Amino acid sequence: MDDVEQHKKLMSEIIAKQIVILGPEIAVLKARNVPGISVSDSGQVTDIDGKPDEALQQLIDNYVELSGQIVKNALGTIFQKYPSVNKPNNY
Repeated sequence: MDDVEQHKKLMSEIIAKQIVILGPEIAVLKARNVPGISVSDSGQVTDIDGKPDEALQQLIDNYVELSGQIVKNALGTIFQKYPSVNKPNNY
């Protein structure tokens, strides 16, 4: 699996977790506010245009803006599954 595919899977998992916390409308809307990523109605990241690390950071920042520490706690366990992906700062 290449880097972009890993980032797409990782970001899709993050969105799925946020759908549980925030509800599908808000979670998907916030994800679609990230420049460079395409998100399906179900919350799957279908395309990344640009630097995957930057898109990942912006996605997380959008959710942290909304729910702060709850998001950080939820992300810790997801990141453990992707040891080869560079984690954004503070994780």
